[in-house]
Amino acid sequence: MSDSLDSRYSWTRLAFSLGVATVGNAGMWSVIVVMPAVQAEFGGGRGDASLPYTLTMVGFALGNLVIGRAVDRVGVARALAGAAIVSALGYVLAALSPSMLALSLAQGVIGLGTAAFFGPLIADVSLWFRRRRGIAVGIAASGNYLAGAIWPVALSGVLTEQGWRAVYVALAVLIAGVVIPATRLLRRRLPESSLTVEAQATQGIVRRVPFSPAALMWLLAAAGVACCVAMSMPQVHLVALCVDLGYGPTVGANMLSVMLLGGVVSRLVSGVVADKLGGVATLLIGSVGQMIGLMLYLPFDGLVPLYIVSLIFGLSQGGIVPAYALIVREYMPAREAGARVGFVMMATILGMALGGWMSGWIYDLTGSYEWAFVNGIVWNAANIAIMLVVLLSGRPGRAAGRPVAA
Repeated sequence: MSDSLDSRYSWTRLAFSLGVATVGNAGMWSVIVVMPAVQAEFGGGRGDASLPYTLTMVGFALGNLVIGRAVDRVGVARALAGAAIVSALGYVLAALSPSMLALSLAQGVIGLGTAAFFGPLIADVSLWFRRRRGIAVGIAASGNYLAGAIWPVALSGVLTEQGWRAVYVALAVLIAGVVIPATRLLRRRLPESSLTVEAQATQGIVRRVPFSPAALMWLLAAAGVACCVAMSMPQVHLVALCVDLGYGPTVGANMLSVMLLGGVVSRLVSGVVADKLGGVATLLIGSVGQMIGLMLYLPFDGLVPLYIVSLIFGLSQGGIVPAYALIVREYMPAREAGARVGFVMMATILGMALGGWMSGWIYDLTGSYEWAFVNGIVWNAANIAIMLVVLLSGRPGRAAGRPVAA
């Protein structure tokens, strides 16, 4: 095996990637925290207030696909630097927004830039590991949740004292001042010989499925949409739920941080599990746990029970999305990692966008989040059904060349 894979430099690069991801992913969570303040200023229903998040995730989805392809061509450092500039511009536009529509469009720009710090960065990390790829991907993916755990709490004082627009100005300065210089640490490219060595090493026993590569990708995309419609319900609307219950946005932000810190633990543990059981089994374990967590939200509305349920939810669902990246890497060639992972990540994020809007729409129709949770449970069951098809149809087999679907 090439010395470039699973090397000391691989782990050092992973640490840098985690730091960059923790700052770069702030844009995915900022709009959730300011949602009640934005709704108060611009008016409209909860569905209208969910529109900025929905366009954030649409931009995030598109960015995962486009920037994922760019990483394969120009390297992750240049892609991240460009994305940081786009994100900073989006934050400035958001701070200047005169209406909900303008803010929503600015959030789309933020989402486009923020995408580089998730799927494309995970794809790059996956190239530097083979024996410990699962835990490495789990660590890299944790940057997304660490951002959600750290920045809403860190910026809550700015939100309270100076308003939501000041939050966006602070994020523009943060991403321009930290991420752009930090990308210089990731300029080294993986040697071509390492890709060749890995391809040769994976020509032995692999798991195969009776689907074409295109069919397998669409199955994964459908599963990704379903699981993330379910996942988005608590993640997007937890702060608003706490406001409705009289606990206030600060408690909601703290509760969201607890959930996402649980998600970090879940991603690390799931990475270890994936190195032993594979991506599909790991994803199914997380998806079942996520559905249980959604069910637990229905009977409880007390402060302490909600903290406990949010922690359980976070511990269950954190490893689901990174597992999709591992499944792609198990069946697809390394040279296509950025584009393939980007496609599946795009589908999961479109699910988050759809679910975030759908939950707000259901709230406006019913006056509560009860049916929104039920809706999430139904979508979660669909995800489990699809992944069971993939798991049960898989079989050990000897690949004639690179590890792809049968």
